[in-house]
Amino acid sequence: MKLHNYYRSSASWRVRIGLALKGLDYEYACVHLAKNEQHAGTFAEHQASHLVPALVLDDGRWLSQSMAILEYLEETHPEPPLLPRDPVARAQVRALAQDIGCDIHPINNLRVLRHLKTDMGHSQAEVDAWYRHWIATGLAIVEQRLAQTAGTFAFGNTPGLADCLLVPQVYNAQRFDCPLQAYPTVMRVNAACLSLPAFSTTHPSACPDAE
Repeated sequence: MKLHNYYRSSASWRVRIGLALKGLDYEYACVHLAKNEQHAGTFAEHQASHLVPALVLDDGRWLSQSMAILEYLEETHPEPPLLPRDPVARAQVRALAQDIGCDIHPINNLRVLRHLKTDMGHSQAEVDAWYRHWIATGLAIVEQRLAQTAGTFAFGNTPGLADCLLVPQVYNAQRFDCPLQAYPTVMRVNAACLSLPAFSTTHPSACPDAE
């Protein structure tokens, strides 16, 4: 398999974590978003959204959207699992993941921040305030959920789907100097995850395109 991704893309890191937790090998292919490489060449031809990540399967078919890719990995390589067996618990894990993947990440994505600054004329300070507002709002919800579900990790004592999304989101929050003292459970789970090779070896700083 080949994973098209960008080292700073949190959606890409989700998939790198999932692949690592599953013990799956892949080829790392960089698409440099800051250089607009997502809008040209073979990647743009296959990826209508021009967004990373994209996973190219061994037979040449392309998959997009990090959540869809993670679900594909879970269905085709069920061990070790990213989701619990119980249907209610599975729904709870998916809800926690979507609190991040649907409600925090999209409105703070690079193309949104660029639009706010370049097209709408907001200052960098205003863009940063936008980012920190939605981080605070979103992580407050995640913190409440984790109070009910967390063990060592986001849902119990085994790393899974929700952790794949949580750690990259915390990394982004730290990169933008967002205050995180109000989310002790989030930060505890984040630290537990980063102690595992599946998270630490896929960290943006460990990627071949890291700057």
